[in-house]
Amino acid sequence: MSRSPPIHHSSFSIHHSPAPYDALLLVSFGGPEKPEDVLPFLENVVRGKNVPRERLLQVAERYRLFGGASPINEQNRALLRALVAELNAHGPPLAVYWGNRNWHPLLPDTLQQMADDGIRRALAFVTSAFGSYPGCRQYLEDVQRAREAAGPQAPQVEKLRLFFNHPGFIEAMADRVLAALEEIPAERRQAARLAYTAHSLPVQMALSSPYQTQLAEACRLVSERIGRAEWDLVYQSRSAAGRGPPQAWLESDVKDHLRRLQEAGSVKDVVLVPIGFVSEHIEVVYDLDVEAVGLGEQLGISVVRAGVVGTHPRFVTMIRELIQERIAECPTRLALGTLGPWPDDCPAGCCVPQRP
Repeated sequence: MSRSPPIHHSSFSIHHSPAPYDALLLVSFGGPEKPEDVLPFLENVVRGKNVPRERLLQVAERYRLFGGASPINEQNRALLRALVAELNAHGPPLAVYWGNRNWHPLLPDTLQQMADDGIRRALAFVTSAFGSYPGCRQYLEDVQRAREAAGPQAPQVEKLRLFFNHPGFIEAMADRVLAALEEIPAERRQAARLAYTAHSLPVQMALSSPYQTQLAEACRLVSERIGRAEWDLVYQSRSAAGRGPPQAWLESDVKDHLRRLQEAGSVKDVVLVPIGFVSEHIEVVYDLDVEAVGLGEQLGISVVRAGVVGTHPRFVTMIRELIQERIAECPTRLALGTLGPWPDDCPAGCCVPQRP
């Protein structure tokens, strides 16, 4: 099946709405789409981190296993199409744009296009459900730099709140887990172990954020919805290390977790649930589908991987609901569990960057 060419200045236009907002900006991580993109993309990801060249080359090999392309950009195009259809059907009527942190369409290019198109005030949906420096504050910093590059005509951009406990996210994730459980023979299904995965962070960075608390709550809510009392939260995709001093990272690693389950001897099936990721990309398809599933085969454990929320219809509707709550005079702020809805503006001191 042929792929559409990359979109650099990306505008999926509907109708411009009156004040207060006239556009939605989809903000994501980005990923390479051909082999020659891989190293420049990785250099963007680690800029300022003093990561050894040999480490970048090792990571680049993972992308080459998949033809040098990450699935994330194509997934974002699918999400854009679904969002346009959702907003056209139900409103509000917004122009929809897309900008990435690390690869085309890059945020500075998109913000310049928005300024040229006369956009003055936009809402931003960031494809990250949980609060952390790389998952929230860093995106805000990148948007601000892109606005500064676009100059005085740059639109104001306001981020939609974190959605870790929004019903739309929890319900969509629960559907993905149930679909994965269906892949396990019926007689073994109830005994299958759930292992939710999220990107590991340096411990010191995690301590300045609500990351672990929000992850645990989301895992609990999904498990509760599907009637599972037991589950585990593990971590994956520890980032490339720089040349600075060693630091502790969030644990347990997903592969270590599988080894411990094998040593315990009571688990035959594990469902890996990448709850920390909205879109498919290399850190999901390599770290889980290749490494974790491969290790499971070596250990004699059947490992099934649940899908990400992606373009699940309930997730797409959730984005519209987040938009509508921001424009309503008396909004209904949907949230499950005990933590309540996250505020529109993060608390002062939340997710501060880690300093060397």
